[in-house]
Amino acid sequence: MLIAVLLGFLCALGLVFFGKFLKGKASVLLALVPGSLFVYFAGFIPRISAGETVTQVYEWVPSIGANLTFHLDGLSLIFVLMITGIGALVFLYTSYYLKGDAHLDRFYGYIAMFMAAMLGLVLSDNVISLFVFWELTSITSFFLIGYKNKDSGSRKAALVALTVTGVGGMLLFAGLLIMAAYSNTFSIQEMINSGVVFPDADWYLVILVLILGAAFTKSAQFPFHFWLPGAMKAPTPVSTYLHSATMVKAGIYILMRFTPALGNTPEWNNTLMIVGGITMLYAAFHALFRTDMKSILAYSTIAALGIIVFLIGIGTEAALIAASVYILVHALYKATLFLVTGIIDHETGTRDVTRLAGLGKVMIPVAIAGFLAALSNAGVPPFFGFIGKELIYEASLEGTNMSVWLTVAAVITNILLLYAGYLVGIKPFLGKPSPDFEKAGMPHPFLWIPPLLLAILCIVFGIFPGLIENALIRPAITAMGSVGYEFHLMLWHGFNTVLLLSAVTIAIGVVLCYFLLPSSRAEAGIAKLEWTSPISLFGRFYTFFTRFALSWTRFFQNDYLRYYILTIMTFLVLLIGFNLLTGTHLYVDFYSLSDVTLYEMAILGIMVVAIGFTVFTQSRLAAVASMGVVGYAICLLFVFYSAPDLAMTQFAIDTLTVILFVLVLYRLPKYLKLSDLRSRIRDGVLAISFGLLITLLALEVLSEPVNRETTKFYASNAYLMAKGKNVVNVILVDFRGIDTLVEISVLVVAAVGVFGLLKLHLKKSEIQ
Repeated sequence: MLIAVLLGFLCALGLVFFGKFLKGKASVLLALVPGSLFVYFAGFIPRISAGETVTQVYEWVPSIGANLTFHLDGLSLIFVLMITGIGALVFLYTSYYLKGDAHLDRFYGYIAMFMAAMLGLVLSDNVISLFVFWELTSITSFFLIGYKNKDSGSRKAALVALTVTGVGGMLLFAGLLIMAAYSNTFSIQEMINSGVVFPDADWYLVILVLILGAAFTKSAQFPFHFWLPGAMKAPTPVSTYLHSATMVKAGIYILMRFTPALGNTPEWNNTLMIVGGITMLYAAFHALFRTDMKSILAYSTIAALGIIVFLIGIGTEAALIAASVYILVHALYKATLFLVTGIIDHETGTRDVTRLAGLGKVMIPVAIAGFLAALSNAGVPPFFGFIGKELIYEASLEGTNMSVWLTVAAVITNILLLYAGYLVGIKPFLGKPSPDFEKAGMPHPFLWIPPLLLAILCIVFGIFPGLIENALIRPAITAMGSVGYEFHLMLWHGFNTVLLLSAVTIAIGVVLCYFLLPSSRAEAGIAKLEWTSPISLFGRFYTFFTRFALSWTRFFQNDYLRYYILTIMTFLVLLIGFNLLTGTHLYVDFYSLSDVTLYEMAILGIMVVAIGFTVFTQSRLAAVASMGVVGYAICLLFVFYSAPDLAMTQFAIDTLTVILFVLVLYRLPKYLKLSDLRSRIRDGVLAISFGLLITLLALEVLSEPVNRETTKFYASNAYLMAKGKNVVNVILVDFRGIDTLVEISVLVVAAVGVFGLLKLHLKKSEIQ
């Protein structure tokens, strides 16, 4: 499975070198990558349906427990087949949809990496690798959403999506690490089967907030849903693949995967039912007022995701079955409708449903695909969507004491989704063709074959639900902890309440389609309430936070080095001084210190005079020279204490520093404008306080007993291990060679930066 997961990354890497050869008709060959993966994973269906699971472990960083462990069971099998199967059709569709695009190879590289990241996400059994693949889906989706990078709207949509899903990734990682700490394992399966009762843990609510926050941001749940409609700026293949079938269901996958460990508590169930219920009603209502086909599909997708979260929240076996089936139902009909939308846009140049009509006469296969998908979305028998909606009603009726209200919410949502499906899948093909689209004709087969295949599956799985019952649905339910629950997917259950609700849904939906016409005026009317929407609230918070950050930065990052040093020294004095006053007091054993010699007193006097001259002189050059005197005095101290190598180093540094300062200050004004008296007193007090603090700390260190184990080690091993007689040099070059290398690298980077600034010549218009 490792090769299967990495194949997408290898494909993207190959496109860097050979992509220019695949920009023509040869690009269709890339569909073989997801197609071969679909065949590979489909080969596991007999084993998975028989109750087996497949686990493969590849060591990555075993010292911290981070391994590439892949686990294939019924739940992950559903997702990998969607990722690879729909991915193959999207790759085929793209070969003609983006035909002639200058960056087609780049697009295929992005989408191949996304496919690999999604496969890694749903197959990972290690929390570290799961997080890595989760973040890779966010990063690759950023590039795909912002593919039209010259469009400011695309760039903004990509940034918003990355911000929201990126925050969710951090939440997920934190939650998984806490769970790993409780269960003492990084393996998700071991975590679930460890016997740890997470709902009884002290940090259960924290884990819940983190995991649910990650799932809600990724799967566009209210109030984090706003990034998904904006992501429709991406090309249609991206919207089809990411925002209907795969990435937006990553959060759903996380909820399903951790249901056995975190579910079946009031906090879990009620939160998911409330958030999912609000999301599905809110999004389905907003779909009524949209006229852009992709916008309609975006809000209906959010509503469908809300339904799945709503079902997971109900938490019964019937609800989990309904959620598993509806994932497939939604992926098939929504991917079809997105592809149909892309064809219409490609051939007519518009997605406005108020203008589109009569296209069925020139796009017969596309019209058939749209009709079939819309009917499956509506829940009309014998389509797969009919089975999915009946299962939803069964789950809501068997839910809790609130079953009536839950069912009412589900019925209202499905009625509104029926109308949304009609607008996209049926209305553009009915009526008299518009003169504006006379040039619209039959699209290339590579465009209409993928949606038609998906639409056919909508009716095949409806008539023959047994094809997926034992192969996919039953193993998925087992993976979520429902062992031994008997159910059968059937098209006909007899005359009952569920059938009545399905009939009511279709009847009211048809009436709504007949009487409610899409209108730009209605869309403009709902736009007046945009200031109350989550995206507007997020925008206002963003504006406030940006202004606050700017003020904060201007206060601390004020471009004055003296204020930076002042802030750092003040903080250190207050922090260490507070610790000395309230914590352990200093202890200095003055009797253990050596006597002060006349030479030391003389050198100290020279240093005091030089420092005083530096502080009060009005000449920059004199200040630099007197600071050099201080450095040379320190050199003498090193000599007196038998450290000639340090003395030579200090001498060289001070000499070079003085020369450099003289060269820099040569062209500056001769005299300084001294600061006011208040500032000088402030700086003086701070300098004396800081110096006194460092002196006291140094004296305390000298009073401590000397531990010479490190000294003995270096003295004993300097020549034996490093073949060097100068211990100091050996320490710097061998024992601490990495530190020295990093220090040298920092100096080189700083030197390059300074050199670049010296060579920089700005125009007057660029200087601010």
